[in-house]
Amino acid sequence: MTLRSGSDVRQKTAHRLLGSSAKNSYDPELDIDWDAGFVGEMACMPPQRTSLYGTAIWEAMTPEQRIALSKQEIASVASTGLWFEIILIQLLIRHVYHGDARTAPMQYALTEIGDETRHIIMFAKAVEAMGAPRYGPPRWIFHAARIYKALATGPLLFAPVLVAEETTDRLQRSTMHDASIHPMIRMVNRIHVVEEARHVRYAREEVSRLTPQLGRGRLACNQLLTALVSVAVIESLINPKVYAEVGLDQKAARRAARANPNYHETRRWMSEKVMAFLDEAGMVPRWVRPIYRRAHMI
Repeated sequence: MTLRSGSDVRQKTAHRLLGSSAKNSYDPELDIDWDAGFVGEMACMPPQRTSLYGTAIWEAMTPEQRIALSKQEIASVASTGLWFEIILIQLLIRHVYHGDARTAPMQYALTEIGDETRHIIMFAKAVEAMGAPRYGPPRWIFHAARIYKALATGPLLFAPVLVAEETTDRLQRSTMHDASIHPMIRMVNRIHVVEEARHVRYAREEVSRLTPQLGRGRLACNQLLTALVSVAVIESLINPKVYAEVGLDQKAARRAARANPNYHETRRWMSEKVMAFLDEAGMVPRWVRPIYRRAHMI
């Protein structure tokens, strides 16, 4: 593909995404009945996707505790998601700052910023409705992210974003049509899945476009830092405080979750599609695979 034809494809994709955004977007303020509150004792994620499923601790938990754990874990995932989407907004603003706002790709980046702003508010309202505390990444990751969001460019800007978006997207897709999951959570997930599909398409094309432009040294740096940032995001999805919130011993439950083969498989399942794409795009060389493997992403 020539540089010119590649530019044309990028423009056409951005125009399609802009058209889709205009025709198929939600307003969580209007499309979710927040005044109804979070009523009913229903699970918020499939039990087999919770971090303790299959452990001795899980077997000893009451049905009410299991439902409560699913609620706290999905609140933790949403809290981590909104934190990373705040980072993404800053990355996209900087991306547009160095681009040409007259072009469709930059205009789509601005459109995505609007989508992500609504998603952040939607996640925050959902966490509040569930009565969950403010979760988020460990403090050291929270502050280390300042460096990432200030310096990331090229594939390093978009690849970890894909990991954050596509892993949570796979979990959300598994719940949005499941009648056993709380209806508010299903609606939040449905909105996010529909709109994130456009964001994923945009980010995938940017990774595919930018990676071949890197020299050997910069590519290796992008590959390593992408792995480290991606693992930090995955490790932050379930805050250990969720266990104390449902009456469990936090340290014992965290140990059980970290050793849980079922939870390891859930992580691999969540990461499967995005890791296959990043590998194909040249972002997962053999020498960084142990980083992902240790986090049970491959």
